[in-house]
Formats: sequence, structure tokens, C-alpha cells
Amino acid sequence: MLNRSKMLQEIDNLLTSEGYKTSNIYDQGSFDLVARKNLLILLLKTFLNIDSITEATAHEMKQLANIFLASPIIIGEKSRNGILEEGVIYERYDVPAISFETLKNMLLYNEYPEILADRGGYFVKVDGNVIKQYREEYSLSLKDLADLAHVSRATMYKYENEIVRANTETAMILEEILNTKVTLDIDLLKPTISEDIEYSNVEGADDLSKLGYGILSTNKSPFDAVAKMKSSKDKSSLLTNVEKNRSEKTLKRMAIPLKDLSMITSSEPVFIINNDKIKDSLGTIPVIKSWELKEFENPSELLKIIRERKDNL
Repeated sequence: MLNRSKMLQEIDNLLTSEGYKTSNIYDQGSFDLVARKNLLILLLKTFLNIDSITEATAHEMKQLANIFLASPIIIGEKSRNGILEEGVIYERYDVPAISFETLKNMLLYNEYPEILADRGGYFVKVDGNVIKQYREEYSLSLKDLADLAHVSRATMYKYENEIVRANTETAMILEEILNTKVTLDIDLLKPTISEDIEYSNVEGADDLSKLGYGILSTNKSPFDAVAKMKSSKDKSSLLTNVEKNRSEKTLKRMAIPLKDLSMITSSEPVFIINNDKIKDSLGTIPVIKSWELKEFENPSELLKIIRERKDNL
């Protein structure tokens, strides 16, 4: 019987076979696996039942995807309505959810899904330019084509201007009338910024904000926060853990996922520590003392120290 562990291993094997570099598997947070191939980054979460995802988990997943310019995708086996169909996208809190077979088709054969499951049935995105071009070639008015497709003129206008999705039956009728493909593939691997990043204050890392960083606090990830310059062409980010009265042993254990994920996301890993007894690194992660952070006048000084301490490990 399929379980999450087996599903995650199959996903990891598939990604690795297709040239992706994958992170360790984290199955207790807002993502289970991060994968990278060139500039493409995937943030993946798995559920046997995709209805198990909470709104808070989905929200953090989307926020992190925006920070890392990654594509968030839920991989599952079923929903409350039954088994997930191959080639169909199901959304949960605006995060696309697909079956393993659909992921496989995208990675192995460049076959991207067209159909979105939503309340009321199955829908597709239509290419409004193609509809208009072929409609005019056949000398059909908007009303003519609307009548033939059994929809209103207003609905046909919305199709041509890509304002609404079409149900699958109407799309099939349009393709038969116009004798051409009108549906659009949906490239789930391409990142899209879905919402503004909600930066926040993180105790122990406040001085990062003064250097121009926006800080995204996390509750369901293997790191405390990720920081990114708000107004800069520099798209690099910092993955950080803050001491929070944790023991040195605990912090060293936390250094392992911090290093792993920083390599996949091309982020700089760093600990921000109050304790002067802790040296310039924890495990293989550079340490910045809170008092040092206060003295930096610009982010370049911070990054220089981080890289120097990383080079000295």
C-alpha cells in the first residue's frame, strides 16, 4: 500500500534521474522537499489526501516560494472526492495539487496539464488570441461563434480576452468549430508571484531590517526566518536561525538542514547568536553575534563577514 514515505522517495528518485539536485526530505513542515535544476526551483509538499493541507501551511509554502522564486506544488494521491486524475490540476488554498503521474509526465515528457478541477466541474484556460484569429478567418462574429458554442456573447468576449476559464465541453466544441487547439497548457514548473511577501519582525534579527532586509518569519520550516533585500537587484537571500535560548547542541543539529537548504536555494546560511561563548561557527554555518549585527552599516559588510567566516571553516 502506498504511503507518504514511499511517495516522497519516488518523487526524489524521479527528480534526481532528471538532473535535479534535491534537498533532504523534511516531512513535518510547510514543504517536504526542495529541488533545483539550473534556475528552476521546486518547493514540494506531499499528502496521501490533499485535503489534509491547512491554510497556514499553504500560506507559508507560497510565501517561501515567492522569496526563493520557486514553484510550490502539492503532490497527492486522492481528495475527498476520489483518486486524483492524471493530467488534472486540483488547487488547495491557491497552491496547485497534482498526482505523481502528472508530475512524471511533466518531468519526463514535457506534457503539462490543461485541466483544472474546481467547484462545478472541470475547466481549461483558453488562448483568446487563437480564438479571435480563427473566428475572424472564418468570418464569424462574436455572436455567431457564441451561438455555435452554446454560450452567450458576453461569455465569448471573456474567452477571447482570457477573463474566464472555459469548461472542458465548451472548449471541445470550440476546437471542433475552429478546427484548431484553443486550450493552453499550464506550466506548473514556472514560478509565479502569487501574493505579496508578508515581512515581519523576528526577535534577535531586528537589526537585519535596519540594513534593508525584509524578514519572513516561519513556523513550519527547518529554519527560523529567511531575509531578502527589499529594494535591490541582489536577489540573494539569507537563511537564518536565531538562538532563542537553544542549547549549542540543538543549534548544531539545526545547522544540518540550514546548510542543506541553503545549497539548493542559493542562500547564505547564518546563525544570529546572543551567546558570546559560541565561536564564529556552528557546525559548518557562520555565526554573527547580535552586537556585531548592530555595528554593520550596510548589507555588504554583513555578507563579507559571513563569507569570510565560511571560508575559514
